[in-house]
Amino acid sequence: MDLRIMCFDSPLFSTLQHMLDAGEDSDKSLNAPTRTYVRDAKAMAATPADVKEYPNSYTFIVDMPGLKSSDIKVQVEDGNVLVISGERKREEEKEGAKYVRMERRVGKFMRKFVLPENANTDKISAVCQDGVLTVTVEKLPPPEPKKPKTMEVKIA
Repeated sequence: MDLRIMCFDSPLFSTLQHMLDAGEDSDKSLNAPTRTYVRDAKAMAATPADVKEYPNSYTFIVDMPGLKSSDIKVQVEDGNVLVISGERKREEEKEGAKYVRMERRVGKFMRKFVLPENANTDKISAVCQDGVLTVTVEKLPPPEPKKPKTMEVKIA
């Protein structure tokens, strides 16, 4: 809203106009995503994964071409969130060589999966073989069904 249009040209009204404009700008900055959020969102979008369910486990399969096991981190956060993360580093340039085209992705990557209630977070294994990371999370055994409680009541 521009108060000058309404013929209010005094310093008091210009200060008020400035305060109103500053308020609009601060609303935009509060709703804007942070750099960390944007970076994490890009890292998650660029890390495709397959998830399979078996009778006794869940399996997460993620392509990790060119990475060593030491470049990959698998952990559980907040008790039920499986986090697969790491960083793919650019190889050192050799003298005299220059890139003509760069298409392979470098930088951090991450995926988060909320595990189901029956996932046993104490029994998680991970294997990285031929550029494919396979994380297996065993399932907890199903709870035993409650047996009906029978009581004998004496009749007087």
